Amino acid sequence: MVVLNSRKLESFLRFFIGLVAVVLINIVAGTNFFRLDLTEEGRYTIKEPTKEMLHDLDDVVYIEVYLDGDLNSGFKRLQRSIRETLEEFRIYSGDNIQYTFNDPTAAMSEKARGEFMRDLMAKGIQPTNIIDNQNGNRVEKLIFPGALVSYGGTEAGVMLLKGNQAASAEEKLNQSIESIEYELASAIRELTTLTRKKVAIVRGHGELDSLQMASFTSALSQRYDLGKERLDRDLSSYDAMLIAKPQNKFSDQEKYYLDQYLMKGGKVMLLLDKLQANMDSASAPMNFAFPYDENLDDQLFKYGIRFNNDLIQDQRAASYPIVVGNMGDQPQLSLENWPFFPIVNQFANHPITRNMDAVLLKFVSTMDSIKVDGVKKTPLLFTSQYSRSVTSPVNVSVQDLRKNLTPEMLNKPHLPVAFLLEGTFTSLYKNRFKPEGINADNAIDDSDPSAKMLVVSDGDIAENEINKRTGDPQPLGFYPFAQSEFANQDFLLNSLAYMLDDGGLITARNKEVKIRPLDKVKIDREKTKWQIINLVLPVLLIIIYGLIRFYLRKKKYTGFTGE
Repeated sequence: MVVLNSRKLESFLRFFIGLVAVVLINIVAGTNFFRLDLTEEGRYTIKEPTKEMLHDLDDVVYIEVYLDGDLNSGFKRLQRSIRETLEEFRIYSGDNIQYTFNDPTAAMSEKARGEFMRDLMAKGIQPTNIIDNQNGNRVEKLIFPGALVSYGGTEAGVMLLKGNQAASAEEKLNQSIESIEYELASAIRELTTLTRKKVAIVRGHGELDSLQMASFTSALSQRYDLGKERLDRDLSSYDAMLIAKPQNKFSDQEKYYLDQYLMKGGKVMLLLDKLQANMDSASAPMNFAFPYDENLDDQLFKYGIRFNNDLIQDQRAASYPIVVGNMGDQPQLSLENWPFFPIVNQFANHPITRNMDAVLLKFVSTMDSIKVDGVKKTPLLFTSQYSRSVTSPVNVSVQDLRKNLTPEMLNKPHLPVAFLLEGTFTSLYKNRFKPEGINADNAIDDSDPSAKMLVVSDGDIAENEINKRTGDPQPLGFYPFAQSEFANQDFLLNSLAYMLDDGGLITARNKEVKIRPLDKVKIDREKTKWQIINLVLPVLLIIIYGLIRFYLRKKKYTGFTGE
């Protein structure tokens, strides 16, 4: 006979209900997947566009990470973050992301290691030399902080150590951790996307030629389909348009086709020099830079930007060799700061420029932002705190390097030299006569809201150096006199990716992982207090809990008579 109010039955029912609840929770959790990120900045949260891209994968993507072995604490943290990100990728892709970690220096023979490392460098994974102290000894090791992403027989190398070179080692590692999701996700999308965007490279106005843009066009061709076009017809079949350093005048018909391309929601990257200046004649004591006449001023003013006829001088600038004397019949060269080549390391808080290294500009002009309803204007690049503009005609002569630019002279800080324009543009030809010979029956007066335009007041930003011995193009951003590489290519590629990124994948560049360093002074001052809290308090709490439980049990069972 079952006694309904017996304690044995009550215990059994509680156990059964708990068991059923656990089973139901597991069933619900198995069919309704979710992840919970309790960090303040959401460091483990994958962006929605990345999740969608991973969910849509129809085959396995293999990722081999070359960051393993004996690493110092900083790179172990980077390795751990890469592993955590890839594990999230695997889960959201339904196991269509498979990854491994390998150490390139662990090859059996020295010859095999050398061949393997050269192969990685050819794929864009560059080595980094780390120096550490182990037991008081200086230890150096070559590591490859990158990954090889493979899909359907194709592969792409990804550098995972990125960041601003001016930052400290800890900050640079932190910036690299913030960029992991975007770098891996963009490489995966690049390999798995069947239809590629099309970019038109505009010709016909003295733009940079194929050799001058070899590095940039090579990088573009890995992501987009390229075409060389003239502005003599409708180019709306292209997703983006690149105009790099035009020197000749745009005709009215060409301006109309450019205008209507933007009105149809096109994306335009305009890299424009306002003054004609170069280093070929800079050795002369009088070498004046005069304005180009591209015939674009009224059009750009309509869109919200005005170029000024000046050149910027900046204290933070690249060096240039000048002759300072002779020793016998040999000229003596000295690297001197050349203020017309500003090094830009001040950026907007924007996905395009986040965690980016410095950009090198040459003969750059100032720009003014004009209020235009419906157009959002975001300045992306700024000069340093100590800069100024010199109005045309400007004497561009290395002889002036002997003149010191004092901080009082450099009194125009943070001048914007690149703008991103987004929104609804108004056509230059709204309520105006169209150019002669143009069929304007389908003319658009106001642009599609998806239209975007990047304007940089320096056409040289996309020009690579040429090796004078071999005639081969150097990587974009490489400056031979400093033997260093600037982030010109990263800036241009990020800008184009942002303008063409309909899925919003580039928003992953906004991820932030905060550094929370300990206050050493506070640690020393409060050390004893926290030791007591961590060592004594838990023991006291357990003793108090035991006393309370003993008291309650004693009270409960002292008056127990049974039934």
